[in-house]
Amino acid sequence: MGTNYRRVLLKLSGEALMGNMGYGIDPEVVKGIAQELAEVIATGVQIAIVVGGGNIFRGVKAASAGMDRATADYIGMIATVMNAMTLQDSLERIGVQTRVQTAIAMQELAEPYIRRRAIRHLEKGRVVIFGAGSGNPFFTTDTTAALRAAEIDAEVIFKATKVDGVYDADPHIYPDAKRYNSLTYAHVLAKDLRVMDSTAIALCKENNIPILVFDLTVRGNIHRAVLGESIGTLVGGSCEISRS
Repeated sequence: MGTNYRRVLLKLSGEALMGNMGYGIDPEVVKGIAQELAEVIATGVQIAIVVGGGNIFRGVKAASAGMDRATADYIGMIATVMNAMTLQDSLERIGVQTRVQTAIAMQELAEPYIRRRAIRHLEKGRVVIFGAGSGNPFFTTDTTAALRAAEIDAEVIFKATKVDGVYDADPHIYPDAKRYNSLTYAHVLAKDLRVMDSTAIALCKENNIPILVFDLTVRGNIHRAVLGESIGTLVGGSCEISRS
């Protein structure tokens, strides 16, 4: 079966790695993600990953408690590297060649982020995991995902979350909330739908990179997304606004 994309960027939140735990990393969850990624790589699709660090440290929360915001964000960047290395280990244990590139120099642990080198790794069938965010405080890993997707010419961003798409209201609070099948960038920004932060949405809009939001906890959804199956919510410039 043919795939719908050649090169994708997968955005994983740190919370996605902790499963039902209240903190940290659930090895079984990471193992399951790695196995899914291995299946997708076997189809010839090139995958880059941006991983968050909220399961270990949240810079915004620490800043609100009085910590210097820039310092808090740098600590959060280090947390993303911990997640990146954990995911790398799980992938390589099942035979998937992987490279971690960080926006902050950590030469004993990972490569520095170099755009051309990242693209070359992808062309050779390696998974590239981007850690340490963009290397700058005050920017989220969502913005990093949009930035890296543009830099490596990714055709789409997969935002894998714990919900099955974007809703017009919080479905946990409002049982009658409706899920969108598709959305425009403009509607996301106008309605403040929190798909990604506004900087990330603006970057995707400027570079015409669609965003597919779907539920990571459903086994096989990454593969379904690559095949172009109708799952989650698609955000793009040419999309119509439609609800389930």
